[in-house]
Amino acid sequence: MLKNLQSGSSNQARICILGGGFAGLYTALYLDRLFGSKANKPEIILIDQKDRFLFTPFLYELITGELQTWEVAPPFKKLLIDTEVQFHQGTIQGVDLERHQIQLQDSPALFYDYLVLAVGRRTYSDVPGVSTHAYAFRTLSDAIRLQEKLHILENSNLSKIRVGILGGGANAVELAGKLVDRLGERGEISLIVRGQKILKNFSTCCQNVAYKSLINRGVQIKFQTQVEAVGENSINIIQGSQTYTVPVDLVIGTIGTQAREWLHLLSCQHNSQGQLLTQPTLQLIDFPEVFALGDLADIRDRKGQQVPTTAQAAFQQANCAAKNLKAAIDKKPLRAFHYLHLGQMLTLGVHTATVSSFGIELKGFLARLTRKAVYILLRMPTIDHRYQVVRYRLKRLALKSVQQFIQGFKQGVYRFKKAFSFFL
Repeated sequence: MLKNLQSGSSNQARICILGGGFAGLYTALYLDRLFGSKANKPEIILIDQKDRFLFTPFLYELITGELQTWEVAPPFKKLLIDTEVQFHQGTIQGVDLERHQIQLQDSPALFYDYLVLAVGRRTYSDVPGVSTHAYAFRTLSDAIRLQEKLHILENSNLSKIRVGILGGGANAVELAGKLVDRLGERGEISLIVRGQKILKNFSTCCQNVAYKSLINRGVQIKFQTQVEAVGENSINIIQGSQTYTVPVDLVIGTIGTQAREWLHLLSCQHNSQGQLLTQPTLQLIDFPEVFALGDLADIRDRKGQQVPTTAQAAFQQANCAAKNLKAAIDKKPLRAFHYLHLGQMLTLGVHTATVSSFGIELKGFLARLTRKAVYILLRMPTIDHRYQVVRYRLKRLALKSVQQFIQGFKQGVYRFKKAFSFFL
């Protein structure tokens, strides 16, 4: 439970962080580390509607069983156990920027000295039938719901399982690769892409590797195709001037997000997409005590281009926000956020991936190992969680190796006996 909800103490600043995704959680962890055990260490409160952090790049590995839920979605309380960060599970109903107050469902208003907004955007599509019949794939509950649907289809009498994935971004492409491995020959997977290419914000190398991988593994990609409506077992699409009805057993929607409703009501400046306008220091333009991170904010680089709404951008914003919050408390100048593009990594199935970073292009098994190593060893939250994942994976690998050795030995003995049965 949170202590002293309605007001902060006179000598201790209170930093409230709304949202426990990459931007929010990592800001809290960086802050706790930056202040250490200093006397002026602020009260740090992390608030999220869920009780678990989700490492979204590994959400796809849940579909194929490569990783387990505790590895991909560890509880916040476990991650924060060795910190002084307080975690509160609650639903945010609004923020009063003038009064420095957060309205929580079924809780008193929460006062803050500094605020970090990092709640992200939510899945949304205005295409008729998507919200009713399509399965989203952004959260842990989405993945669990999709798992249950796949299990039903796999245990049905269907000779073919027809899957339509709406979108051509990373979410759609990575999910398609995993579903090919899971469904095998029973799967008939289609990507329905509005534009002329997949992964439009990725490097040409990533686009080409991903396209060839999907095509070679039987995924149908329908370019320049608009979704008119989604039914219970069908998708109405428009190609050119023709309208078609495509029968499907499962529709997965990876298109469209929108700002959370209470963000629209904030008395600050927004862009046309509902994102909050920020200064180069990540502070809101009219409220310097409030920082906005992730895809809810319109954050620009040195050239004035909008920073991509990716996990690696959120990592970097969290680091900058934590340093600037400390600088603000210490009455020191704040620094502008500078985004450094580190490259792109995509999983294309259980045994393959693509990596593009600083001119180095990898694909296949080596890219798969690189992607997993980078994410597990460098990106997963807290050293303890990384250690637990690595230790568990190594044990599994060792056990698998022993089992393979025993199986190979038994087969060798059997062949030997068969070959020399005449003499035995």
